[in-house]
Amino acid sequence: MTQSPVEPAIAALIHDVVHVGSAYDIEGMERLYTPDQIFLVLGSDGEVTRILRDDSIAEFRSRRNAGEAPLSTEHRVLHVEQQGDHATAILYRRMSSDAPPAMYELRMRKDSGTWMVAGETVTPWPGGIDGAFLPPRKGA
Repeated sequence: MTQSPVEPAIAALIHDVVHVGSAYDIEGMERLYTPDQIFLVLGSDGEVTRILRDDSIAEFRSRRNAGEAPLSTEHRVLHVEQQGDHATAILYRRMSSDAPPAMYELRMRKDSGTWMVAGETVTPWPGGIDGAFLPPRKGA
């Protein structure tokens, strides 16, 4: 299955989200995320933790202010799906050699002509379902 070319503004947003966030650039992050942006993080116990934009940015600010080293920018864009003024990107992402890799789903929205991230879902990697989202059929 071939993917359509990714709109340059979407590709630039994905790049910036990875690099700006990894550098703890708070002002840059604030320009990339919608005011209502939400993180959803799936735990190994199946629980979903919902993190508000301001809480997420506060954590990045705290790390920056504590002098933490920048995060790794290791990532691979696996797929981008655009539907009008909405788009979803699936990324492989690893923020540190000390942290496990994760799958990131970026939910993007074009507001006033500018693409921004409206939400992110983070799930453990691996955990792929090999292209099937339904269980195998039973019987004939």
